[in-house]
Amino acid sequence: MKNKMRNMLPLLAIGLLVIISGCSSSKRVAEKTAFPEEALGWKLGAQAYTFKKFTFTEAIEKIASCDLRYVEAYPGQEIGGGITAKIDHRMSPESLQYVKKLLKEKGIQWSAYGVVKVKDAAEWRQVFEFAKSIGIETITCEPSIDMIDHISKLCDEFDIRAAIHNHASPSYYWKPETVLEAIAGKSDKLGAAGDIGHWLRSGLDPLECLKKLEGKVFHLHFKDLNEKSSKQAHDVHWGTGVIDVAAMIAELKRQQFDGMISAEYEYNWDNNVEDVRISAQNFRRFVSSSAQ
Repeated sequence: MKNKMRNMLPLLAIGLLVIISGCSSSKRVAEKTAFPEEALGWKLGAQAYTFKKFTFTEAIEKIASCDLRYVEAYPGQEIGGGITAKIDHRMSPESLQYVKKLLKEKGIQWSAYGVVKVKDAAEWRQVFEFAKSIGIETITCEPSIDMIDHISKLCDEFDIRAAIHNHASPSYYWKPETVLEAIAGKSDKLGAAGDIGHWLRSGLDPLECLKKLEGKVFHLHFKDLNEKSSKQAHDVHWGTGVIDVAAMIAELKRQQFDGMISAEYEYNWDNNVEDVRISAQNFRRFVSSSAQ
């Protein structure tokens, strides 16, 4: 009997490996179905500003509940969880330790930081040092034009992308041409963080803006709005408004976009979790259908 059992051990081991392999394969298939954008190298997450009425701790819980795995944190949001300090590139080691633990527990990666608006070279270096220590991939920012050369050098030194964000006109970077002019001849890690909603509010065609910035789009604030060319336009569930979400996805695929797509839902501020969840679901349906 003992000899028979010994002879069966290799077969049992092989069987166990087959089961484990099958489970792992099933998990990969399930993740591919649940997060189809990740097969394209896209990181669908949320700008924490979407939940600006809450603490960062609460925002992370809300982001996780929307089946999103990435966050773009912004400077100035109260950390929460018993910590009254704010998210910032000058956070204390204790605050930073809490934030890291929170993100790990919730399965959220801190992928981007911004929108950063600091004035002098010393603080810009501090921002990049902070980003490097966290593992942040992209700093979204609206720098003064006289800081562009300095930021370009920091991008290369720290191997971190800086992406210039556009607010609506008449802000300085409201149109793609201004961004392209600012980054011309600079580091290839200096690009654009396109805010689709602000393009539309400024009377621009978001699809054409994407095309103009081809090769330089590192990050997106994704939105859909209820009307065109209006400063009063507000967010609606993605795919139900005036922005051609399917066309935007097709263009991003054509450009081989590789970066984070932040849901920034700036409406229904007190109770917009379901709005973000539905928008993410709609986005993933568009991604999946375009792959067929």
